[in-house]
Amino acid sequence: MKKLTYILFSIALLALASCNGYLDRTSKTQMNDENFWTSESNLRYFVNLAYPTYFVGYNSGWGTAYIPGVRGEISDDATKTGMQSNLLTAVPGDNWYRAEGTYWLQRTGAGPWNFGWIRKWNLMINRLDMMKENGVLTDEAYGHWMGVARFLRAYEYYRIVMSFGDVPYYDFVVPAEDFDNQYKSRDPRTMVMTKAMEDLDYAVANVRANDGANYINKYVVAAFASRFMLFEGTWYNYHPGSGSAELAKQFLQKAVSFAEVVMNSGNYAFDTDFRSLFGSFTQKGTETILYRSYLEGKATHCIASYSNLDENQSHGANLTTLKAWICNDGKPYTSSTVDNVESWRIQDMAVTRDPRFEATFWSEPTPGTTGIYCTKFIDREGVTYGLDYRDGEARPAKYGSSTNTNGAPIIRLAEVVLNWIEAKEELFIHHGGAEVTQDDINKSINAIRLRPLDAEAEAKGVKQTAPLVLADLVDDPARTSSIEAATFAGVTATPLLWEIRRERRMEFFLEQTRILDLRRWGKLELMDCDLNPEIMVGAWVDHNNTLNLQKKFDHLTAAQFGKLKVQKLDGTVVTFDGEADEDGNILSSNAADMVGFRIPTSVSARYSIEERHYLEPICTDVISQYTTRGYSIEQNPGWE
Repeated sequence: MKKLTYILFSIALLALASCNGYLDRTSKTQMNDENFWTSESNLRYFVNLAYPTYFVGYNSGWGTAYIPGVRGEISDDATKTGMQSNLLTAVPGDNWYRAEGTYWLQRTGAGPWNFGWIRKWNLMINRLDMMKENGVLTDEAYGHWMGVARFLRAYEYYRIVMSFGDVPYYDFVVPAEDFDNQYKSRDPRTMVMTKAMEDLDYAVANVRANDGANYINKYVVAAFASRFMLFEGTWYNYHPGSGSAELAKQFLQKAVSFAEVVMNSGNYAFDTDFRSLFGSFTQKGTETILYRSYLEGKATHCIASYSNLDENQSHGANLTTLKAWICNDGKPYTSSTVDNVESWRIQDMAVTRDPRFEATFWSEPTPGTTGIYCTKFIDREGVTYGLDYRDGEARPAKYGSSTNTNGAPIIRLAEVVLNWIEAKEELFIHHGGAEVTQDDINKSINAIRLRPLDAEAEAKGVKQTAPLVLADLVDDPARTSSIEAATFAGVTATPLLWEIRRERRMEFFLEQTRILDLRRWGKLELMDCDLNPEIMVGAWVDHNNTLNLQKKFDHLTAAQFGKLKVQKLDGTVVTFDGEADEDGNILSSNAADMVGFRIPTSVSARYSIEERHYLEPICTDVISQYTTRGYSIEQNPGWE
């Protein structure tokens, strides 16, 4: 997809471009800011560095920044042993907070306070004008690359605004001696994101419809633009005072129109089973709009090994997540009439729930964390080497350690249509828009539900989920529960909006979208373990009958006395206990009663979620730099 060998070249070029004022003369043998801007191919090299930063996929090597959350995700979807990971409790003081890294992966899904990328795209925009004036670029080429640069500038501002709200806005390269602009005050997010919207409008109108397989094109831009605009429009809807209703409406209308660019193109369809979208070594079907591939020995990663049943997943699905999954008749478990729907056994849920459940989780209880293991990011073959199912057969390198070459879908048609239908319902609820129709539902949620099933799922008895029919829509009692009512935004407005949000939860499990959804919906409080205690409860397990795992893991040993716990259907907690001889042989115990929802080892609540957590604080290092130069910057509410 991209030539990673150019990354270091691009970094060096950026460094040269940022200090070109200190160059004494033009080099005739090395690239620099004076001789680089001479061809379209050089522009492509300059942009290449954006791909592994903005379109992470499964990262490279041991990198875990922005990869799927099997190695750690903070939301109400995932639970770990011990104390739950928390959002910030104090303003950070050092530079780690301003660098790309696991903090931004786990706690925000957004971006750090770092304007280096903004400078890069502003530099490119400036040099494109120069290239056009010098006759290097045709009008078409100029429009395309200007669109790419403006798209990436909008993308970067989206990331920063998601984290901090108001931020300084720059649409030019700030000179090194211009301290007034380097330390300018924060501009309103409404202005910054309006500028981003203008960039996106230009990009969709000018970026090429096809610039080569899995390079930025018109539809990649439109797909991401629908994401950016949905976030900002819904943020204003659920965070009073952050932006006007008129602007929220404008952003949501843009989310709809950008999504329709992709939906009406005829280029993409739901023609691939869910598991193959993630667990493949080449791009499958036409649902994926942008795909990242990995060449053996060139750019490998660890995501498949984190999903191979042997390696530990630090976070697992919890009971509140499992309860959110609809049944294959399209109804929540509380009103479903599917046979055996009352069973919480994972292997039963695999065939009674939406097929994405079976494609996401291993269909047997496992001993780690919450008792359920996510196999979404590995293919059907790769997982069979786990837990010695192949009786000692060596696992191929493509499934182990840091030598995986499994490809990554960066953005998919499913997100585009879910962005589209949510924006339409938000416009109806808050801004006098047209009511969502059955045809709208058929083009979005029901189109997703018609994805084909793979042979293994069909062999297990998995069925496609029934279509959502507006006339028969069930109002899930969970929508108006006391837990939901206690959140910042309160009860979700309509039963349809509730179902749209549920669809996102099933579709994007551990894809680093849930925390962002909770932020924009005003629902971060759902992560409060005291308010929502089922976060700290895992999958249903029978420690006396763990199926194939029994021969590999003996849970009921004397070492587990006082540690192993399950929660019964009525909420009662049972702790494994008994007596053992000096060799550890169990003489008596309550083993027969160790059947229920697994409670992760030593699980305890995180600190309370507060309103201030909806925005990140500006670290003291940045504040000190402003002060040292004689300037000041305003801190976010609650972090003063």
